Amino acid sequence: MTARRHPFLVAVAAMGLLVALVVGWFEWRVDSTGSMPVARAAPEAALVARGAYLARAGNCVGCHTARGGTPYAGGRGIDTPFGTVIASNLTPDADSGLGRWSADDFWNAMHQGRSRDGRLLYPAFPYPSFTLVTREDSDALHAFLRSLAPERRTVPPHRLRFPYNLQAALAAWRALYFRPATFEPDVQRSAAWNRGSYLVRSLGHCAACHGERNALGAISDDIELGGGLIPMQNWYAPSLRSAQQAGVADWPQHEVVALLKTGIAPRASVMGPMAEVVFRSTQHLNDADLEAMATFLRALPATATSASQVVPTTSVPAAAALYETHCANCHGKQGEGAAGRYPALAGNRALSLPSPHNVVKAILHGGFAPSTAGNPRPYGMPPFGQLLSDDEVALLATHLRQSWGHRAPAVSALDVLRAR
Repeated sequence: MTARRHPFLVAVAAMGLLVALVVGWFEWRVDSTGSMPVARAAPEAALVARGAYLARAGNCVGCHTARGGTPYAGGRGIDTPFGTVIASNLTPDADSGLGRWSADDFWNAMHQGRSRDGRLLYPAFPYPSFTLVTREDSDALHAFLRSLAPERRTVPPHRLRFPYNLQAALAAWRALYFRPATFEPDVQRSAAWNRGSYLVRSLGHCAACHGERNALGAISDDIELGGGLIPMQNWYAPSLRSAQQAGVADWPQHEVVALLKTGIAPRASVMGPMAEVVFRSTQHLNDADLEAMATFLRALPATATSASQVVPTTSVPAAAALYETHCANCHGKQGEGAAGRYPALAGNRALSLPSPHNVVKAILHGGFAPSTAGNPRPYGMPPFGQLLSDDEVALLATHLRQSWGHRAPAVSALDVLRAR
């Protein structure tokens, strides 16, 4: 009787194998074409949580979210001197997002600056910094993005001028200015310094703003974090190495941490693009990472910055009158400010930067610190761009840059026009 059952069992086994092969083929086809979703195991919760934290450290949502759009669904236009780059959809939609991207694909984008299909990515996605991100952190970021609700949003193509829209031109740029790299800890430094170095140089991509760029948009290697004008935004990101600009080597550690965590500190407050960085990114970092970043920033080698020899222009009564009318009520008659509310202007190094862009933009558009857990209702400065003419803004900015001991160059009406 057992012998007679063998053919039947063999037939059943063969049928089971055939069914398994058909099901496997069908699932592979569905997954590869995206015509039907394939169930995947939910990523480990701890890995997703770590990825969410790292996404905040990199402020990924800042670029990959269109105004009024779903977070991480892309579509925001990033203006560059070469045209507009459109940020991609990072949600796990199979057709328009990262739904078909493996962890290897994502790592290749972060480390090599290449898309899943092998296309070269434009460095508006700051892979020259992200190349230092570790594989472990890349995998955590990928897990977090895969955990998001998929949103079908096909972003429009980049709007770049010829020849910058050619992959060949991008390949030439990369040959000149990009080499994949890995973060190498400095064994001569503390664990905190190395952690801060990693965050600032990789995910934080601080050099993307605080670095000088050449005519082709590459960040200069001459002086790391030496300051530079942010392309298209016309904000000057001051040098993080200079005591005359934004260096913090002589600050107490806790003040640097406070500035990164709350946006305000006894010696400075943030505004403009840095206010967004604090709002979306650094205020959400844990204290250990903020301490590490402060340790690294305070240890940056100082650059020799010669004192300005500018001879102040003759005091103009109209400029003093503009200050008295529009500024003195908050900032004080002698620029002394009001602690915890309005920053002092006397001795404020933001007014003495070599570039007048920041003070002009603050007058034109107002100045607002970010709302943070440590400073939930920040005081702000109203915009005067519709109230004052270019000549009046130039007069007022010059007055601020050459009063109370400041010796910065005068501001012209043409400077104001460019800032507008």
